[in-house]
Amino acid sequence: MLYLILFISLVGVFIWGITWLRIGLFNISGNAMENWLKRVTNTPLKGMLIGIIMTPILQSSGAVMVITVGLVAAKVLAFPQTIGIILGTNIGTTFTLEFLSFNLSVLVIPFLTIGIICMFFKKTKWKSLGFIFIGFALIFAAMRAFEQLAIPFTQLPFTQKLLLLLSDHFLYAFLIGIILTACIQSSTVMTGIAMSFLSAQIFSLETGIAIMLGANIGTCITGLLASIGAGEEARLTAYAHIWLNVGGALLCLPFLSQLAFICRELSYNPETQLAHASVIFNLLSSILVFPIATNFGRFIVKMHGKKTVIN
Repeated sequence: MLYLILFISLVGVFIWGITWLRIGLFNISGNAMENWLKRVTNTPLKGMLIGIIMTPILQSSGAVMVITVGLVAAKVLAFPQTIGIILGTNIGTTFTLEFLSFNLSVLVIPFLTIGIICMFFKKTKWKSLGFIFIGFALIFAAMRAFEQLAIPFTQLPFTQKLLLLLSDHFLYAFLIGIILTACIQSSTVMTGIAMSFLSAQIFSLETGIAIMLGANIGTCITGLLASIGAGEEARLTAYAHIWLNVGGALLCLPFLSQLAFICRELSYNPETQLAHASVIFNLLSSILVFPIATNFGRFIVKMHGKKTVIN
């Protein structure tokens, strides 16, 4: 029971770190980025590039989707303009995972110290930097603690049964990724936990990739919740995000072993292998859909009943 409480507490610390990092980055650049988004999303390519840039800055594909859905609801953006942004967010979120794959626990104390000092300043910019540094410190500390907790946590009978089930049945790992990510509303946190367990050699890379694919679907809940009551085009934007991530994950599932093999060839570090798997999957799925972005938009319209023609 103690290990379970510690595990849940660490999830809370990780989410706290991601949230503070997001707040700091958004306070520094959020309004300017939103205005920029309004102006330069007239083509799928521009939209995709903006999604790629915005997501690592805001540290959340869900946050970008909430902003996008909000702008669609406010009639600032039209649904067709959001397709490129959605493709870009899926690529942009992989930058965070690549960053987390490095062992940065030595930076916890320095970052925490700098962050606390910044919080004493009155100017918003300095306080925002404080949020950023403390956020990073909490994330790095949680990642390191997950690694330390992973082995004793897996000695629990319930955890052993669950891990055995996940290792033998990738579909269950996939579903766990969907459900837990939908609950905590962060694919980064879910995949970060999987990376820590991989580092401790608790389960295979294939299991980690299945969890990552599920997390990509689970994160869609944020945009879907934001679209409730926001109008039909906002709802279409959320559905497009779901279709893209579900379709990509289902196409990738049969090739888990091949993807794992490629990632093992690219790196010996298990955490980096999973980060690379996320990059390859999201990059390929976005590149495959990009040439047919307009037709993909028409498909969403046809499936969900809107009559407006997409040019």
